[in-house]
Amino acid sequence: MATMYDVPADDLIEALAEDLDDRLEEPEWSQFATAGVDRELPPEQEDFWATRAASLLRKVADRGPIGVERLSTEYGGAKPGTTRYRVAPNRRADGSKNVIRTILQQLEEEGLVETAEGEGRRVTAEGQSLLDDTAGNVLEELDRPELERYA
Repeated sequence: MATMYDVPADDLIEALAEDLDDRLEEPEWSQFATAGVDRELPPEQEDFWATRAASLLRKVADRGPIGVERLSTEYGGAKPGTTRYRVAPNRRADGSKNVIRTILQQLEEEGLVETAEGEGRRVTAEGQSLLDDTAGNVLEELDRPELERYA
């Protein structure tokens, strides 16, 4: 049986996003919110909410129990630093905690993630099963014999 560690992360997240797109509802405010302090514009990606949810589910399963603060640090970036007349080095900026918290709450409602008191959030058995099943499907698609003739 395949696990989430057996397939490339990008392929797993893409396949998970397709599944979570039907299960999670994107809030209306998300089309106006940026993904972090270091961003100037909201995400242009069509399925941003589902992709971020899939990525968060994978991160919680990999590093859990983990909290919103640590996750926002991982989704952060570099914010340009400036002073009045000089250019300063870039500064570290966190990702949007509201986006992360809202997605984690939606994943909790779906039963894929649970709160561990004082520790953060961790993946449930149902969430791990979803990850493993999706990883198995992705692995089958990657090993398709029809693609061998193009190699």
